[in-house]
Amino acid sequence: MHKEKVISRSLRMTFSGSLMVAAGVIAQPVLAQEDAKIQRVEVTGTNIKRAEAETASPVQILNRADIDKSGKATVAEFLQTLALDGAGSLPTGFGNGFAAGSTAISLRGLGATSTLVLLNGRRMAPFGRADDGQKTFTDLSTIPMEVVERIEILKDGASSVYGADAIAGVVNIILRKNFTGIVASASAGTSGYRDANQSKASVTAGFGDLEQDRYNVILNAEVSKSDKLQNSDRAGRRDWIGAGDLRPWGYPMATQFAAGYISGTNSASASPTGSIRDPKTLNYVSLPGCSTLSTTKNQDPGGGCLWYQDQFRSMQPQIDSVNLFARGTWQLNQDMQAYVEAGYSQRKTSFTMTPPSITPTVAFPPNALNPTGVINYGSGAGTTIVLAANHPQNPYGVPVRVRYSAFDVGPSTRSADNSFNRFVAGLKGNVAGWDFDTAYLHSETQLHLNYSNMLNMAVVKSALGDPNSKYFPYYIGAQAGKNPASLYAAMVTNAIADGTTKMDIIDFKASRELMPLAGGMMGLAVGAEYRRESLDSPSLSGTQDGSINASYVAAKGSQNIAAFYAELLAPVLKTVELSAAVRYDKYSNFNSTTPKLGIKWSPMKELAFRSTYSEGFRAPGAAESGIESQSTGSATVRDPIRCPNGTPLPGATANDCAATVAAVKVGNPNLQPETSKGYTLGMVWDPLPNTSFAVDGWMIKRSNEINPLTYVEAAALPTAIRSDNNLTIGGVVTPNTGTLLISKAPYQNSSYTQISGLDVDAKQRFNLGEYGKLTADVRWTHVNSWKRVEKSGKAYEYAGTHGNCDTSNCAGTPKDKVNLILSWDKADWNVTGTANYRGKMSNVYFEGDLCASKLANGGNAPTADCTLASFTTFDMSFRWKAMKNLEVFGSVQNLFDKVAPLDPLTYGGMSYNPMDSSGAIGRYFKLGLKYKFK
Repeated sequence: MHKEKVISRSLRMTFSGSLMVAAGVIAQPVLAQEDAKIQRVEVTGTNIKRAEAETASPVQILNRADIDKSGKATVAEFLQTLALDGAGSLPTGFGNGFAAGSTAISLRGLGATSTLVLLNGRRMAPFGRADDGQKTFTDLSTIPMEVVERIEILKDGASSVYGADAIAGVVNIILRKNFTGIVASASAGTSGYRDANQSKASVTAGFGDLEQDRYNVILNAEVSKSDKLQNSDRAGRRDWIGAGDLRPWGYPMATQFAAGYISGTNSASASPTGSIRDPKTLNYVSLPGCSTLSTTKNQDPGGGCLWYQDQFRSMQPQIDSVNLFARGTWQLNQDMQAYVEAGYSQRKTSFTMTPPSITPTVAFPPNALNPTGVINYGSGAGTTIVLAANHPQNPYGVPVRVRYSAFDVGPSTRSADNSFNRFVAGLKGNVAGWDFDTAYLHSETQLHLNYSNMLNMAVVKSALGDPNSKYFPYYIGAQAGKNPASLYAAMVTNAIADGTTKMDIIDFKASRELMPLAGGMMGLAVGAEYRRESLDSPSLSGTQDGSINASYVAAKGSQNIAAFYAELLAPVLKTVELSAAVRYDKYSNFNSTTPKLGIKWSPMKELAFRSTYSEGFRAPGAAESGIESQSTGSATVRDPIRCPNGTPLPGATANDCAATVAAVKVGNPNLQPETSKGYTLGMVWDPLPNTSFAVDGWMIKRSNEINPLTYVEAAALPTAIRSDNNLTIGGVVTPNTGTLLISKAPYQNSSYTQISGLDVDAKQRFNLGEYGKLTADVRWTHVNSWKRVEKSGKAYEYAGTHGNCDTSNCAGTPKDKVNLILSWDKADWNVTGTANYRGKMSNVYFEGDLCASKLANGGNAPTADCTLASFTTFDMSFRWKAMKNLEVFGSVQNLFDKVAPLDPLTYGGMSYNPMDSSGAIGRYFKLGLKYKFK
């Protein structure tokens, strides 16, 4: 092991585990002579080694016991239950998102792209597709759960130490480094409905002891499988969960998950039978056969063939994953150690969507043939798909428009096969009084996307509307059985894309003690890093020119970054410690200098106050700045033309008041970095030997933000593309008032976001004597304000509302999230109960706005005061050491089988909020065994 330095008057934590810790929290009496040697460690957020947890920054440390007691099967599941996780995190069930198949955490709700995830203190290559087509992030699914030793979460900015992406904080996942023996484990899980089955097995082996053998090798292999869960598996069995049709609970027929209905003159949505437009009245008429295609019994009074997405769509994907990890450490001499890490992960996910509409509006890069880069197959000039005059299902004798959802083709399945690898080789030790660590890192992802049952739009158009086509006529709806196989072979295709991300890093850091001060030794750390990042994420085949029924989504770019940084730790008094850090980052087209300051004051051994000031930045990602980058996203907005002030105009419908609008976002090479300023102020108090309490206030202002034009503003643009079902206002047909289809939302340095809140952590231990020990742990995060200010000066307050819906899955921003953990230990038993609370939210897009959802009678939804109720679940887990080498463990998630509140606005879950997914799946059981071989 490395030589240890003498650190007089060291500070140690009097509380540990999941309680938030901060550097130098509480000074304890020196337990041995003044020159006793104390083991020094490196804590997330600083490169200066010291006694455990000695920084001024708030850090939450979650050890292996905390992870085991949670009953969670993956790193992502565990982290996303924490009170710290906010809007913009990516749950497993978000299969209709850009980055389907991945998982991510979003500290403070600032998005996954502002949360830096590290593995053993170093970066990983990001996922192969940017979330929302914009935000690059680290996929938590690539991390092997069984070899995680602890997770450290730095809850303030750390750009001065780690560079870009650390505006909201850092999640450092630390794997085992010195392990001997062989441990095998296996577990299985199922829901109370006997579905959504999961199975997992792992083997971890460690050889050699660093102290005795001067080497250690750790090998780990994990395999897991999760069965697909359909929304139809819950719809009708669990209240509104998974149901697209919300009429039994007072909602209108046309929810965001409805289609096939006819909504007035010249307006109809895609129907499984096909709806064709009467050329005289312009009213759509449904073709026969609805009862054989749609499972919806209470049909459209307007004559359409109503259907809902729960007939097809998955709630949770099919997942098959493999994780391999190896680490070797060699003690070269007393002062030098070499190490190598290698990791590989493959995760295959499959998510079922819905059958394709034959009249989409798609966007792609403009070209000579289409300078607008948009094709409107439903009502565009020269591009509208019609039934030919002599089509056998056209009774009108002239070409007519058609709205059709191709049930004969079947639902599209989105499959993602993500392979991840990471290699690190390094050397660390002590030379001339300096502790140093240097390494080379290579990390790479390869993402293969395969979307089945996509449509070749040229074949669709000719097969329906061109009598001279060899594919004519294409029979739709109930008569689709007449079609030859050759038609489907030409018309139906799989759209594929293969993307890669790469990261190469060479880094060096060193620290040492400089000189004695009144409170101890002054510490210094310096470091340098060279990093190359690249992203090549092409769009799905066929989207580059609008020839299939999907829009273009691609990102490409690379950048080289050189960085230098330094830190200083100065215990100027026995009770006062000052810290400072600064980092300089040089990119190809800009540079950034980010400082950080901290102070910790310990007036008594039971009490410490702490505060930090930090500046941060986030460099534009390839998806935002690459000249070859473009994406089209969608979000729910109120159409300002057809639904002003929340009331649909005559001829419009309630759907226009919660319309799903698509927006085209194009890379901008002139973007500048986002910058931030962050502040924390807190205290840690141990009033009694078994009582610990910590409270920290925080504020972050992120300026010069990189955002597309908001969807609200994009919807109001006069250039927005609309259908031609224009409204008649004052007896006059008003142009450009049709159903909103798509708009432009270019990337820009536009707004700033300012957020503030409070973290409270408390722990109480009880000694029950012969009945064991009981520990109570409370973690509460309160968001006081989450305000975004646009370039125009318009401000939106999202705290306690369902916004920001421009962020992934429109989950909302509850003001309060709480974890309450009760853990009982006695002899060979541990039983832990965890209550997870999500606060209520106003069902508005932003504070002061109109209610975002309405009941069929015009009343506010989901309640009269327009509130999405709070939600609390209780999880139970146990671990029993049945034999010397055998452990039995199990858990029940959502023990009381609470049903998630009905959420009519989010698109991340079907009628439930994705934050409440355990209340959608229902009570879930897991049981497993772990055996340690001698």
